[in-house]
Amino acid sequence: MKKIIFVLFFITLGVLLMKDEEEIFIPKDAIRFRVIANSNSVEDQMKKSIIKDQVEEKVYELIQDGNNVSEVRNLIQNNLDTIEEIIKDYKVPYQISYGNNYFPAKTYQNIIYPAGNYESLVITLGKGTGNNFWCVLFPPLCLLENTKEDISDIEYEFYVKKLLEKF
Repeated sequence: MKKIIFVLFFITLGVLLMKDEEEIFIPKDAIRFRVIANSNSVEDQMKKSIIKDQVEEKVYELIQDGNNVSEVRNLIQNNLDTIEEIIKDYKVPYQISYGNNYFPAKTYQNIIYPAGNYESLVITLGKGTGNNFWCVLFPPLCLLENTKEDISDIEYEFYVKKLLEKF
């Protein structure tokens, strides 16, 4: 009887965890990145995208050798002036904030990320009333596309699913 209960438990657990798409959850100690456009005008959204791309590339370059959240945090804090130099080139009013910043709720790939204050690098352009871009800097969930290596074989897996497949 115990074996049947044990098997039924793992079958139920397996059914609950098996999905067509695996979900990627943001770890609690993640560092987020957000760029808020001045407005939703085409010009302001283009500036936001260009600045985001350049800052993202520079930040990746700066943090790629960070082995943990503490090291990455220090690398970002110690290089805020480098990030500021990128933005200054666009002659647009801006604010840079690194620390606990507010993020509105976001739904991405059917996952709801709740609103709240999160450790993050936030760049607000002008009045900051336009649409924004956000992702996770560490672990580098938004920077994978900037790596020089082939990342086609990177796969996110559930630990429990992997265990179930072994048995």
